[in-house]
Amino acid sequence: MSEPSSTWEDAVQWLRSQPEKQDLVLNAYYDDPLIAAAERYWKSCEWEEVRKFLGSTRGEALDVGAGRGIASYALAREGFAVTALEPDGSRLVGAGAIRSLAEETALPITVAQEFSEHLPFDDGQFDIAFARAVLHHTKNLHSACREFFRVLKPGGRLIAVREHVISRKKDLPVFLARHPLHRLYGGENAFLLSTYTDALIQAGFAIDVVLSPFSSVINYAPYTEQALKDVIADRLGGKLAMRGLLSRAFCLPGLWSLARRTLSWVDRRPGRLYSFVCTRP
Repeated sequence: MSEPSSTWEDAVQWLRSQPEKQDLVLNAYYDDPLIAAAERYWKSCEWEEVRKFLGSTRGEALDVGAGRGIASYALAREGFAVTALEPDGSRLVGAGAIRSLAEETALPITVAQEFSEHLPFDDGQFDIAFARAVLHHTKNLHSACREFFRVLKPGGRLIAVREHVISRKKDLPVFLARHPLHRLYGGENAFLLSTYTDALIQAGFAIDVVLSPFSSVINYAPYTEQALKDVIADRLGGKLAMRGLLSRAFCLPGLWSLARRTLSWVDRRPGRLYSFVCTRP
């Protein structure tokens, strides 16, 4: 495929057709059957960490930019009544897929086709708003954050995970050139970290937690913590003996914690991932 595709569905269909891209397909939960992909996400290390931020309330949850519905499925399995917001009607990667998943599983998932900047919901309707890799796709980040704030109940929580960050605006073309699907559909983006936090604060949110690239498996999935330790030890260790030494050293909680903080501080990769947990006061 030499020309950019016109839709996200085209890009994912192309990706799924490439034998050498199958690990990426699985890691992005683009594989079929969809119910198996959704179940795998719910059981993943990433969702295990997300679960810690859901709190004890099990009311209404909004899954923003729900895609195929994997997070909608996970939220419903956690006991929420879920509204999946997804503007794309695709049966592969959009609202059509979510409707099929909801019907097959009989879980409490309803679908609304609209963009984040124009949420068709009442003020204070939701206990949780969950957004996985959504904020960097918004056409107006500040407007979207204001809408998330509006539809949450007082005390409600916005969990926005896996957002692409750049250090300088001139890094954006570098990130886009490296992204495996941007050339196909042209829909990727990334913001400065301060752009995200400013938009959230100006919307009225209190930012509870900012998760840096190596501080949580939410950001470095599909690596598990042990797999990440092994990769870092391999890259930094040089000779085999040093790799083994680093692997053993990373078993010490204090050293591993220091290593994660240091790596997050020095990491300047265009498009690295951050996550945000915020509360509506």
